[in-house]
Amino acid sequence: MMAAPLHLAGERLLLDPQGGLFWPGPRLLAVADLHLEKGSAAATKGALLPPWDTRATLDRLAGLLRRYRPTTLVALGDSFHDINGVARLQASDAQRLAAMARTTSIVWVLGNHDPAPPAGLPGLSTAEFRLGGLVFRHIATAENAEISGHYHPKASVPTAGTVVTRPCFIADARRLLLPAIGAYTGGLDVRAPAIAGLFPRGGRVFLLGTDRLFSFAFNGQRSAAQKPVVPHI
Repeated sequence: MMAAPLHLAGERLLLDPQGGLFWPGPRLLAVADLHLEKGSAAATKGALLPPWDTRATLDRLAGLLRRYRPTTLVALGDSFHDINGVARLQASDAQRLAAMARTTSIVWVLGNHDPAPPAGLPGLSTAEFRLGGLVFRHIATAENAEISGHYHPKASVPTAGTVVTRPCFIADARRLLLPAIGAYTGGLDVRAPAIAGLFPRGGRVFLLGTDRLFSFAFNGQRSAAQKPVVPHI
């Protein structure tokens, strides 16, 4: 597994092909949009989906924790698909989260799907988390040196006569958007106004691969009169 280095606000960060961000200095791992218990939320509305999304998402998170051994884990909001998601956790999944918290301090950044702290789970809940010169939040603002999620960015590249679409990181000198790592999360194309509007001078896309990232330039130019929108993802 080969991580890609990225510098933001003078800090060296590592982008992992599994969708996590590792900051070696303070040994901090950040992930975005787990959307735990999305399957069970769909079931309450009559949509029958396999109920294994939380387990699959925690498997991915556990792999990142094993790889980097962080002292701090920052979950960038929408960690649960709704405010009742914690209550629907299977006991084994709740125990896995508790075990993770015994070796790593967890910071739950609040999102639009989970605007209240996850009751009964260890960790700090906050609207945003600041460390050094970086700020971690759910939805990007106009602030410099911010790391966020929410948009579930994805991008497409032509290859071998077809087009491959995958989740991606997207970054410029001011901010970094993380991909969603939840098993049932969709994605928003980086050319959509909500994302392109955050990168008016363009940026760089890092497409998730099996064991590496594929990087290419992104032209994010847009009309000066066009304002970014915040979709409810």
